Amino acid sequence: MELLVQQVTAGLATGAIYACMALAIVMIYRAIGHVNFAQGEMAMVSTYLAWQLIEFGVPYWLAFVLTLVLSFVLGAMVQHLLIRRIRNASDINQIIVFIGVLLVLNSVAGFIWSYTVKPFPSPFGTAPFMGSPLASAHQVGMIGVILVVLLLLFLFFRFTRTGLAMRAAVSNPSSARLLGIRVKALEALGWGMAASIGAIAGILVAPIVFLEPHMMAGIVIYGFAGAVLGGLSSLLGALIGGLLLGVLENLISTFVPVVGGELKSTIALIAIVVVLLVRPQGLIGKLTTHRV
Repeated sequence: MELLVQQVTAGLATGAIYACMALAIVMIYRAIGHVNFAQGEMAMVSTYLAWQLIEFGVPYWLAFVLTLVLSFVLGAMVQHLLIRRIRNASDINQIIVFIGVLLVLNSVAGFIWSYTVKPFPSPFGTAPFMGSPLASAHQVGMIGVILVVLLLLFLFFRFTRTGLAMRAAVSNPSSARLLGIRVKALEALGWGMAASIGAIAGILVAPIVFLEPHMMAGIVIYGFAGAVLGGLSSLLGALIGGLLLGVLENLISTFVPVVGGELKSTIALIAIVVVLLVRPQGLIGKLTTHRV
């Protein structure tokens, strides 16, 4: 029983990271109708920025906040300088651009900071949480930070004029423009927010996976899987999908001997395939139709 509770707790901690990446992916998807394949690399670059600030002697939480600001600027710049210029391009051309951004960011990070694995500090420590072997302080801290992020997002989209305008722009851009809503500006805001959310995921997971240019390769796959599982049209679905995936991954890899730790990464891919076959809109996402 203790092992089960331990694995569920660890699954919720990793699932919170997957949910964070899934939220970033869903925000971009709802804004432009495409998945940002460079989301993981943007988070990786943001994590390197945080590491560099800490190396310069900036206190951890100040570096955390500064990184979120820099990540927001990075996301908004990508949207303003690149994405808006290919808005009318074909789907395949847009996908190629996203992959190109992925490769460029990965190469630039390797050139600046090298491909040597670097340790990343945790503000919560690695000791057991309150002396309990069921969870570490870092795992509980990860869950706490993600819960705060989710609460802030809920308050933003539910009670602020800008958040309501973003929801309107996503639901019906044409009608939003007629009402005077600046859809393009809100799209840049969405990209900036998604980049900041991805940065949070990267910073929190870096003490576990260590810092190197490929650190987010596996995390972003789970983020995609969580977004698909919950529904690419739903922020709540991204949260639920990421958490479910984290718990399932830990339980299956622990209690199913055939899977083990070596094959657990396939769980995300299997989840994507099964959901697309059985319920393409995800657990909470809405099925949309288009007149042709």
